[in-house]
Amino acid sequence: MKPRDLAVLISVLLIITMLIIPLPSWMLDFLIITNISLALLIILIAMNTHEPLQFSIFPSLLLLVTLFRLGLNVSTTRAILSEGDAGNVVHTFGSFVVAGNVLVGFVVFVILVIIQFVVITKGSERVSEVAARFTLDAMPGKQMSIDADLNAGLISDREARDRRQKIEQEADFYGAMDGASKFVKGDAIAGIIIVIINMIFGIIIGMVQQGMSLADSSSTYTLLTVGDGLVSQIPALIISTATGIIVTRAASDGNLGQDITKQLLAFPKMLYIAAGAIFLLGVFTPIYQIYTLPIAGLLVYGGYQLGRIESKRIESEEVVEDEIQTEEFKSPESVVSLLQVDPIEFEFGYSLIPLADTSEGGDLLDRIVMIRRQLALELGLVVPVVRIRDNIQLQPNEYRIKIKGNELAKGELLLDHYLAMSPGVEDGGIEGIETVEPAFGLPALWIPEKQKERAELSGYTVVDPPSVVSTHLTEIIKRHAHELLGRQEVKQLVEHLKETHTALVEDVTPDPLSTGEIQKVLTKLLKENISIRNLPIIFETLADYGQMTKDTDLLTEYVRQSLSRQISKQFGDNQDSLKVITLSGKIEKKIAESIQQTEHGNYLSMDPNDSQLIFDSITSEIKRVNEVNPMNVLLCSPAVRMYVRQLIERYLPDVIVLSYNELEPSLEVQSIGVVNAS
Repeated sequence: MKPRDLAVLISVLLIITMLIIPLPSWMLDFLIITNISLALLIILIAMNTHEPLQFSIFPSLLLLVTLFRLGLNVSTTRAILSEGDAGNVVHTFGSFVVAGNVLVGFVVFVILVIIQFVVITKGSERVSEVAARFTLDAMPGKQMSIDADLNAGLISDREARDRRQKIEQEADFYGAMDGASKFVKGDAIAGIIIVIINMIFGIIIGMVQQGMSLADSSSTYTLLTVGDGLVSQIPALIISTATGIIVTRAASDGNLGQDITKQLLAFPKMLYIAAGAIFLLGVFTPIYQIYTLPIAGLLVYGGYQLGRIESKRIESEEVVEDEIQTEEFKSPESVVSLLQVDPIEFEFGYSLIPLADTSEGGDLLDRIVMIRRQLALELGLVVPVVRIRDNIQLQPNEYRIKIKGNELAKGELLLDHYLAMSPGVEDGGIEGIETVEPAFGLPALWIPEKQKERAELSGYTVVDPPSVVSTHLTEIIKRHAHELLGRQEVKQLVEHLKETHTALVEDVTPDPLSTGEIQKVLTKLLKENISIRNLPIIFETLADYGQMTKDTDLLTEYVRQSLSRQISKQFGDNQDSLKVITLSGKIEKKIAESIQQTEHGNYLSMDPNDSQLIFDSITSEIKRVNEVNPMNVLLCSPAVRMYVRQLIERYLPDVIVLSYNELEPSLEVQSIGVVNAS
């Protein structure tokens, strides 16, 4: 145990000892001076803190100091009643401070108790209670504000975590202060009771046991009691004042002295008005002008000097600001900052500002947080922060979505309408503005709110504008998730996996596979909508086959086969059957014969006429079965799967190409079409 910790423990034990064992007068003097010093130290610290959390131990310290002071009261009471002497400090306060006048000392003591109990303690207790209640009530709003700033990219994840922790600490602090203020209140009440007991029983003991007269007994014991009360109540008053300062302090950049002088003297012209009022007070009232004129003159001089200082400060700030702007404009960094490209951007016209404005009920920021959570679960990808901004160059109701600075999608919203998509059977009574659903390209109508209920009863799918744009944004991010996964993001995923699978990660990277090669494999999976969330299985496969080949296309095929259960569940119909279109053996043979093997990898080298013929056959077969099965799955052998995908991905990106090895044996496969060469 450290000496500092040991000292605190010994101090607590000493407090308990004071309640039981009588202490000599010299020790009482030492402890009383210590109590006064500790009270002064606490109030000085309270005045120099910038915010309450810098003195977060104050509630516990308040309890210990109060207990220490009550222990001193018990010890001095024992000394007064048993020996008629409580040490030099108590005697000094009883004789010198109150000039030996018992009545004056008692009145001073009563006034101190009233000030502490009625004014300071009562106010501090109320402020603590209200602050605790308001802090707890404001926690949800503050948490949402942090999430909004994080989502908008204004703060980092670490800053958001620190701000959340600070909110929790504030709630705990003000809750503790609400209870700790009761200690001060109870201490004031105990001080009154102890003084009354000392005075009454001191007089009785002096007359009965000491044989003193009533006058001598009253003078002696009342003087000691008042002295004891003063040495107790003065530190108590200081501690109560420190409590009030702590609970009334708002967060600022300076301590209490700096804030008072800075804010009280922030308006120099007000000093002139105050000086005029004091001057008139001396002229029109019997108050001597010898008192009012110097004060008024001092205020005028202070206002003049402060005005000069403020003018110089403003001029210097303007000069410095101009110099900074000039230097920033000349510096290379001013150009380099323009090169930053946000991974995802969402821009909108001014009419769509209510979507992101929480004060107008907009919940777009919350929806984007949920989108990022959803995609993390579905794809295993940490989607970057979406940068949201308004753009006056767009049409009022227009929005657009960018990935790495390139516009990939756009659309229009009518905030006072709903988007209704037909179930296939049109209802002539539903009228609206014809449009196209932006995410999937389906025909739709913008209908007013009064037709919403009828459209829903007619089987239309009706969604509000925020849901439309959220769905569109989700689909765009899904479709281009592979573009968002760079080497830096892969490194973060690998570091996260290393926390739980250290040996597995060390078997894969940096040898035999680099971060770039792992990124290529993961990108190829995402490009075909395969989730990379199950990183342990992916890395197990890479560890097994990474020593055999560095061909990322081939490694991707091995990984896909290891993820067969996931792929079967993802594309299977009700998880027990899958309707597919298969390739004829003739086409698979032709593709296999066209594969060229080189030292840099394999690629498909096919005659353009044959490629076009196979592509046309696949397209016609898909169109034929599209009415029966809207999800197009093309099934082929593992040897040609990736080449078939390369052949059709440019013009048929939504067609899913699977191999036999990527399906679980328990999955029932139903062939609903065969692609044959014409």
